[in-house]
Amino acid sequence: MNNIIEVKNISYQYPSSETKALDNLSLSIAKGEWVAIIGHNGSGKSTLAKLLNYLLVADEGEIIVDGQVVNEANMWQVRNKIGMVFQNPENQFVGATVADDVAFGLENRGIDRAEMLKLVPAALKEVQMDAFADREPTHLSGGQKQRVALAGIIAVAPKIIILDEATAMLDPKGRQEVIAAIRKLKHQLGAELTVLSITHDIDEAADADRIIVINDGQMVDEGTPAEIFSVGPRLLELGLDVPFAEQLKAALRQLNVPVPTEYLDEERLVTWLWQLNSKM
Repeated sequence: MNNIIEVKNISYQYPSSETKALDNLSLSIAKGEWVAIIGHNGSGKSTLAKLLNYLLVADEGEIIVDGQVVNEANMWQVRNKIGMVFQNPENQFVGATVADDVAFGLENRGIDRAEMLKLVPAALKEVQMDAFADREPTHLSGGQKQRVALAGIIAVAPKIIILDEATAMLDPKGRQEVIAAIRKLKHQLGAELTVLSITHDIDEAADADRIIVINDGQMVDEGTPAEIFSVGPRLLELGLDVPFAEQLKAALRQLNVPVPTEYLDEERLVTWLWQLNSKM
């Protein structure tokens, strides 16, 4: 398998902490894969995101991104391959207008102005924010701000997008907007884009090809969304949410209603409930 990210026996401990944020963690992500990393607050998932982009330096172990070891010598080459959307959209804006902000990353890469005039509108259109090009970012909603941040990443066309709790501070509508934009982009680019979603939002994780569960700096489980969500009680023990469909199945089980053992999303669960009702 062609891995674009390899994490090998990584450990990291914050200077002010008595325990390791990451403890001998190893994992790999294939080119073109969409992987969600979930875990409770403080589990180490956001620390991992910062190590991948060399915002933090690992105490032990090695990280390889697209064939390059993540270190001081390769820092800028690695960062050019990765686009990050952080939790707080307020901290990401540097331009006076939406268009200026999207253009910022292109300017840093020395892109010709004529080319920028093509790339900026195209990137904003991808996230349905082209009508807001001349607006001040401060006047946008949270979801709109995150979509603009995403447009800035789309414009520079990285190989990897990391969403570091990018929907955590958004209302449900804002979350849906951002997830829909990522879903659309991934559908268009396919294997040319790798998405790493650091999240505790179950809806965001459900779109992934694979979910990795981290607890206290170590990987404790991995599998498809269906495989991970089907063990609802285990997720609750780890301080994570459980999809509504699994919560409903658990409630029915308490009422001695036989329910499917496999994972069902809400649509499939509704279908199963209709079939069950027709038999009664």
